[in-house]
Order: sequence, then structure tokens, then C-alpha cells
Amino acid sequence: MLSELRQGAKVAGVKQTRRAIEDGRAARVFLAEDADPRVTGPVEELCAQRDIPVERVPQMRDLGAACGIAVPSAVAALLA
Repeated sequence: MLSELRQGAKVAGVKQTRRAIEDGRAARVFLAEDADPRVTGPVEELCAQRDIPVERVPQMRDLGAACGIAVPSAVAALLA
């Protein structure tokens, strides 16, 4: 699951992920389970509206590392 994110084109963070979803560029969205639901909830709802698959990752630090960034990430998207 995270190996696809490591290798493919991606965006990390709520703003960039929302923009990718709204622009139709997001193929799959990853949400960290230990992130604040007030942050991930609206992104998850947007994915449901647009029929974009959502995958859960146990920890924000794992998601950030998979994106190649040095900080934890609550949300990321694999781009189409």
C-alpha cells in the first residue's frame, strides 16, 4: 500500500490533497489513523462524494516518510 505512494506521483498535506481531489488528479487518498478526525474527516467526505478510494495508515509519521518528507502527514494522495 505505502510502496505505491513511495514510488508514484503524490501530494502530501490537507491543502494539496484537497486540491488534487477537486481537480480530479487524485487516484487514491491515504489517511493517518492517529490524525485529528477534524482534519481527516472533511477529506474523507470529499473522497466519498467523488468515489475516490481511501486507505488508512496507522501513523502520521509513516505516511510522511512514505511521501519522502521529514515531518508527519495526516493526509496524502497518489496522483493519477
